[in-house]
Amino acid sequence: MPRNKFITVVVFTAMLGALSSTFAAEHHERGGHVMACSLHGVNPVHHPAIFGDPAVAKSYGFVQTSDGKWVVEKNCRRHPRAT
Repeated sequence: MPRNKFITVVVFTAMLGALSSTFAAEHHERGGHVMACSLHGVNPVHHPAIFGDPAVAKSYGFVQTSDGKWVVEKNCRRHPRAT
């Protein structure tokens, strides 16, 4: 009987590990979150819903330069965005 319990624990642990890594991979693909007036640690490619629409990006305080880079607009203030 102890051998069956050991095998059960090993299988359960392996399944839990596989599910955890899958969740972590999915979470990473979502790209985290974006804070208004801060591009710190943000890759615009991972946030097409924001940076794909200039009006939405502007609501976060971001503007695109003529060379295609995203920057925080001058005098940007963090405030709760109206959604």
